Amino acid sequence: SSGINAEYGEEQRSVDLKAVEDAGWKVQSDRDAIYKGFTFRDFNEAFGFMTRVALRADKVDHHPEWFNVYNRVNITLSTHDCGGLSERDIALANFIDGAAKVFA
Repeated sequence: SSGINAEYGEEQRSVDLKAVEDAGWKVQSDRDAIYKGFTFRDFNEAFGFMTRVALRADKVDHHPEWFNVYNRVNITLSTHDCGGLSERDIALANFIDGAAKVFA
């Protein structure tokens, strides 16, 4: 198996991946994960965005891997329990995109 969550059907995965790729997420070449970088006006905005995402991530018990320098936030999503991408990553990616729009 290629690290694909057995309960996450190949067809649904393809549909979901196309949607998040269209929104700017990139599938990582070295692991079954998606990645996107965000840029805000300043650190305060970036931190406000991270706070929104953190509250949601804690609520749904699914946490991003992220890196922040001043106004930039880089996020990688993957589900460690299944060793790759899952519906939880797609749902969080969609929430993250919505949270970023607040600052656009």
